Amino acid sequence: MNPNDNERIQAPNNIARISVLSDGDHHAFRLSPTPAMIPADDHSPFISVVLPCCNERDNLRPLVEELESELRRLDQRFEVIVVDDASTDGGMAELRVLQVTRPWLRVVQHRVNCGQSASYYTGFRLARGELIVTMDGDRQHDPADLPRLLAELRGDVAAVCGVRTARQDNWVRRWSSRIANGFASWMTGDQIVDAGCTFRVLRKSALAEVPAFNGMHRFLPTMLQYQGFQVARVPIRHRNRLAGKTKYGIGNRLFRGVVDCLAMRWYRWRCFPAERLTAEPAAHGNGHLVAGWRHSTESGAERPVEILTGELKR
Repeated sequence: MNPNDNERIQAPNNIARISVLSDGDHHAFRLSPTPAMIPADDHSPFISVVLPCCNERDNLRPLVEELESELRRLDQRFEVIVVDDASTDGGMAELRVLQVTRPWLRVVQHRVNCGQSASYYTGFRLARGELIVTMDGDRQHDPADLPRLLAELRGDVAAVCGVRTARQDNWVRRWSSRIANGFASWMTGDQIVDAGCTFRVLRKSALAEVPAFNGMHRFLPTMLQYQGFQVARVPIRHRNRLAGKTKYGIGNRLFRGVVDCLAMRWYRWRCFPAERLTAEPAAHGNGHLVAGWRHSTESGAERPVEILTGELKR
């Protein structure tokens, strides 16, 4: 790929705003499109990186520069979508400066603070790539681990999740995370190793029926498995936070985490497979969609074959 190919996505004013309409605890998102959100031609990116950020101004430039270096090595068309969650530290001004020489960098901004899950969901809706990479905006994830995650996204694997090794957090956060992961594994039936790690590579097609709620980002791999998708896990590095302040602690995660686990327990029993419809070959009639079956032509004989089922027992 010519490194300049990404410049074809022209972005003279690639800033958009997300209107958030509040109704109690519910939020509706209305996107105000700008010319930057419409590609100049039909050469869509293959990889979309979604970066949520809230008051991470001092981390933005080094993170974008690191990502650019790694993404160009992949020889694939890409875009980076930064979702600013109503920051108040001047981060938007820094992003505008970064965009001047990076037309592949897209920026949207929530009008009110909605949280990390809402930021990821906004990015999922705007992403044009077949693959979506999610990362935190605090630079504790190392973009150099991206090729390792991409290498595991093969066959029927729909998502590859990073698992932080040698965590660079204080002992309170490490132990609280270990307890939370153990409780979540027991409650959900999933072997959750590191629910708090959001460095992931996902097939966009697998996200079509993921429900949106506050806390979604922690249980995204679990929900994908409930829906019948395969999820892989890969050890990754974890770096010290060099700038900004953490947004999470025991106080704002404990009760919410327990409630979310109960919700996942309910969802486990009530969800249905995402890949449940396939089209019959034209030779078999009128092309009706058949739920739960597809046709195989192995050995010259056509026979029904069951499609993918869930990884977790119910």
